[in-house]
Amino acid sequence: MSDYTKSTDFASKDSLPSGDAAKIVKGTEIDTEFNNIAVAIGTKADLASPGFSGSPTAPTQSTGDSSTKLATTAFVQAALGALYPVGSIYTNAAVSTNPATLLGFGTWTAFGAGRVLVGVDAGDAAFDTLGETGGSKDATLPSHDHSYSGNTGSAGAHRHGLNANTGGSIAVLGSATSKIAGISGSPTSQDYVTSYSGTNIMEEAGNHNHSFSGTTASNGTSATNANLQPYITVYMWRRTA
Repeated sequence: MSDYTKSTDFASKDSLPSGDAAKIVKGTEIDTEFNNIAVAIGTKADLASPGFSGSPTAPTQSTGDSSTKLATTAFVQAALGALYPVGSIYTNAAVSTNPATLLGFGTWTAFGAGRVLVGVDAGDAAFDTLGETGGSKDATLPSHDHSYSGNTGSAGAHRHGLNANTGGSIAVLGSATSKIAGISGSPTSQDYVTSYSGTNIMEEAGNHNHSFSGTTASNGTSATNANLQPYITVYMWRRTA
């Protein structure tokens, strides 16, 4: 863009005495001035939709100015710097380039590899400190079983019936004092009654209860298994300066 500077000082001619040749305005002087004016105008931008070339400059507006003034590169850099202050996290789902190159400012380091972000929670000891880490993607499921035991409680005095409608033999298992109603003698453990018929009743045994205990079959396998929330990976960077 050229600036216009007069080649001839026409006003100074007025102060020259009459008859001085320099007082006369020459056609060549006028022609030179018009040529200079034409060059200067031809290199100026139009007011409406100007097309600039080279590296034009403009005043840098204050950060936060939302008017229609021109925004210089310095203004844009200041706005981005305010958007990403030191400590900010930058994410990109396509490009792994360091933000210092993409944005043109700051010092950035790769951040949070293999981790998700969780907000600080002052009321939870696991999340109450900035930068605190924890958790594991592996969960161990141990092999285990369950034991049980107990008793039925006292059932009161009662008898146990033995329905024997056909002839045969029966092994009497129990203490030497066990008896079967209608059978003579006092059979001991492993004694056999070889002939019987009808319904025979074990002798009343008095109040007693029945105990039980055992262990369920083992379930599960002692192994490490992934335990992950639904996720999606991105490039993450943290501004450090």
